Amino acid sequence: MKIIGIRRLRGPNVHLSRPAIVARVRLDALTGRETSDVAGFTERILRSLPGLAEHHCAAGAPGGFVSRMRGGTYFGHVTEHVAIELSHRIGRDVSFGRTVAAGEPGLYDLIIECPVDESPESTLPAELLATAVSLVCSVAGGEPVPAATLGEHLAALAALAEREATGPSTRSIIAAARRRGIPVERYADLSLLRLGWGTRRRLAWAAMTDRTSGVGVDIAADKQVTRRLLEDAGVPVAPGGAARTVEEAIGLLGTLGAPVVVKPRQGRQGEHVVLNLRTAEEVARAYAAAGGDVVVERQLGGRDYRALIVAGELVAAAERVAAHVVGDGKSTVAELVASTNADPRRGVGHARVLTRIELDDTARTALERQGCTPETVPAAGRQVWLRDNANLSTGGTGSDVTDRVHPDVARLCVRVAALVGLDIAGIDLRLADIAAPLPPTGEQAGPAAGVIEVNAVPGLRMHLAPVRGRARDVGDAIVRAMFPGGSDGRIPTVAVTGTNGKTTVTRLTAYLLAGTGLRVGTATSDGVSIDGRLVYAGDATGPRSAQMVLGDPGVQAAVLETARGGTLRRGLGYDWTDVGVLTTITADHLGQDGLDSIEDLAHVKALVAERVRDGGTLVLNADDPWVRSIAERPRVRADRKRVVWFGTDSRQPVLAEHLGRGGTAYVLQDGWLVQATGGRRTPLLRVAEVPGAFGGAAPYAAVNALAAAAAARALGASPDVVAERLAGFEPRVDNPGRGTLLRLGEVSLFVDYAHNPAAIATVLRTLHRLWGPQRCLAVVTLPGDRRDDLLAASAQVLADGVTRAVLHDDEDPRGRAPGEVSALVEREMRARRPLLQAVRAAGPRAAVEAALRLAAPGDVVLVLYEKLAPMLDLLADLGAVPGDSTVVHAGRLAAHPGRAAEPGRGTVRPEGAAAASAK
Repeated sequence: MKIIGIRRLRGPNVHLSRPAIVARVRLDALTGRETSDVAGFTERILRSLPGLAEHHCAAGAPGGFVSRMRGGTYFGHVTEHVAIELSHRIGRDVSFGRTVAAGEPGLYDLIIECPVDESPESTLPAELLATAVSLVCSVAGGEPVPAATLGEHLAALAALAEREATGPSTRSIIAAARRRGIPVERYADLSLLRLGWGTRRRLAWAAMTDRTSGVGVDIAADKQVTRRLLEDAGVPVAPGGAARTVEEAIGLLGTLGAPVVVKPRQGRQGEHVVLNLRTAEEVARAYAAAGGDVVVERQLGGRDYRALIVAGELVAAAERVAAHVVGDGKSTVAELVASTNADPRRGVGHARVLTRIELDDTARTALERQGCTPETVPAAGRQVWLRDNANLSTGGTGSDVTDRVHPDVARLCVRVAALVGLDIAGIDLRLADIAAPLPPTGEQAGPAAGVIEVNAVPGLRMHLAPVRGRARDVGDAIVRAMFPGGSDGRIPTVAVTGTNGKTTVTRLTAYLLAGTGLRVGTATSDGVSIDGRLVYAGDATGPRSAQMVLGDPGVQAAVLETARGGTLRRGLGYDWTDVGVLTTITADHLGQDGLDSIEDLAHVKALVAERVRDGGTLVLNADDPWVRSIAERPRVRADRKRVVWFGTDSRQPVLAEHLGRGGTAYVLQDGWLVQATGGRRTPLLRVAEVPGAFGGAAPYAAVNALAAAAAARALGASPDVVAERLAGFEPRVDNPGRGTLLRLGEVSLFVDYAHNPAAIATVLRTLHRLWGPQRCLAVVTLPGDRRDDLLAASAQVLADGVTRAVLHDDEDPRGRAPGEVSALVEREMRARRPLLQAVRAAGPRAAVEAALRLAAPGDVVLVLYEKLAPMLDLLADLGAVPGDSTVVHAGRLAAHPGRAAEPGRGTVRPEGAAAASAK
């Protein structure tokens, strides 16, 4: 058995609402074999992983999976469960798994949940799966992995998980944001978070936000600047000064009097901070260990406290106690340290709520002052100190004292944070008792208590999980400060999906919303645009592009085209939207990504409907039976969403019933685009005036306009704005490549991206209405990743709809041999119409030039393209200029008011839904 590919679904997906990985596994020698075929397999694997006995599987109760193994199940299924059990063993919280056949014997897809905030770049899922495959193969082969070996693998995996995981501070912010419904994205394996979307987007890096002053951070980082700034403001601080030479440091000892503290001027996390220094030799050693450039301060008496200030408010305080052990009369100091470090709350660095104690040179020095070594056995109850400073990063602990803080102390700490210029600050103090008032400072020998340090990006661990006292949800305090007033950090968001029409509906919806004064971000198959300007060119219909829009701080509303490919391969790029639009669902992309039928395609498209938030609006095409069926799916839960239909006929049963209940729909009626609510009708725009509808000859353009109007109205656009903006939409500029009309001499060129049977048929019906069937010819290229039967269906529709055709292949054959697609299309067209004039050309330029030679004055050439920009450049180079759709409609349609299609010539199938436009 081997893993042949892994992909990560970063957001909600067709399997579940959380991230997952999809691993394709080939069983090889285990193909067709079941667990019951391998004697003793179940018992051997349970000895290695006894936790499998608790797995439910389909039985819905513990022991269900063991029953399946004993009864016989495939080894791909076993690997899925083993990977989940290994995850549990290293503390990785996952529970969902599914195994599905991947199209050929012995080939399976394992879908396994991932923790929501695990880095998308994490190697851990692959490592876990590799371990699971190795374990299953070994057990199946009669050679179980020794417990010690498995333990080593698990220890390595646990260490990797801990390295890649967010720390407690970051986790607390993520959890608080999610409770508020604020979307959160983690960048790679960093502690950098993006909370919210668009103009409401905020950034946080652990306990630092995008509003944290850079000046404040620099001040806090320089201990001498901090103490001077505070001292000048009358804040009680320890007397002291900076020393750049060892002589200056020793001189300060003489001036201040022992004991003193030596700390690096730019130090952090308590590194190289040495307390209780009384002699010149001790100061010299501390100076050298700190690397020079130090601050020497008189050591203040009292207890160590940390106060956390967030947005001008004291939100938590803790008493800090330096790393120590307590003797039991039997164990050595080293053994006591090992026992203390065995606490599961302790880890390396900041990954856990407490840090392990290190028996390093600093600890040995502290022990020496107490007359101890690591081998000393302290008496029962004796406290043995391993550090002088109380930082958690050096093994210290914290006890909550928030409720005991005296108002004087709270006011002082708030003032200190403001003086330094920090929105979030950890204020370290030495006080006799934090519950007592502070004496005023003045001209005296120096304070007996005061501020000893100010920390930017303070650690939150001591407040989140104190060893004693109440835990404080300081992550929530930070999130409240970032998003005041209960804001969820979201902007109005529309997702558009379907087979045909989705690009046009996306662009048109964005155009309508821009008319309300919003800066709109848009992702389509042609790229990402921010406020009408293209910032990224390329197919932008997947999760990365959605995040590009939602993460832009200039965006006030987002309209996201959401395609099948990105959804299946990477999941959605958002959790919820306010509006979901489904245009049409028809045969396309079948045979790709495990989609074999339109029903499979509908299942993928339904995800957009499912992820419309409660209270949001679902905009559905009443003319399309597959779209209608989505409204009935249990996971769509239309009872918790507002459903708005659009369609060509208000008398259609679904529309009529909906309107009869007082619902809202957008329909074509008496030559108008109409908003209908119950029995009330609000006309928006005449169909003949809809840009791109060619005076009504292209009804799909009007239906697309209905869908966009419904989405824009759902987000608050007024009927007047919708009508005005609809009339001002310029397809050639605002929707290029979708029904773009050009002229070259006496020949018209109709450029469109139709590339499936329904879309091609819809476009050809429009051309027949405007120019007549005999006037139509086509330049044809079709994508090679379509199944043969879909390419054949497209060819047959073309054969019915044009009199002449020039065929060429996409530059990217998408897995086909050169010339294979055009040969297939030509063969199918000739089989449909043996006398059809069809030729093949080498590339788009040769194809267009050949079509122009075939065209007569007054003809129209349908140009289907692979990439829009090169095709438009090519046509411009040949002399094409923008055409006038008004002239075409008035002249051509009026000139042939009664033209009837000749037998075998005007019949364009399949009819499809009225909104089956070019994409």
